[in-house]
Amino acid sequence: MDSTEILAQLTDILEQRKGAASDSSYVASLYNKGLDAILKKVGEEATETVMAAKDGDAEKLVYEVADLWFHTMVLLADQGLSADDVLKELARRFGVSGHDEKAARDK
Repeated sequence: MDSTEILAQLTDILEQRKGAASDSSYVASLYNKGLDAILKKVGEEATETVMAAKDGDAEKLVYEVADLWFHTMVLLADQGLSADDVLKELARRFGVSGHDEKAARDK
């Protein structure tokens, strides 16, 4: 399975969990706790990612980035967005200088 298929399947599962009971899945429990709980998890996973990178443990870094990506996808789904929206934005940035892109955002 390639990365696009993984993201599409995960997006579908995250959407399915939106209407599920809290006790039926971890993701459903996050949705039912609301945005603040989801944001807290994203923050925790970002911190754990930074710590893994500082420790220089490649395996742990990959594990933590996977957690961060997963919880970020939960956040996106909660907000009516998906990984595809992020991929489209990244594609838009190809060929644009990072300095120019940042300057355009800061206007």
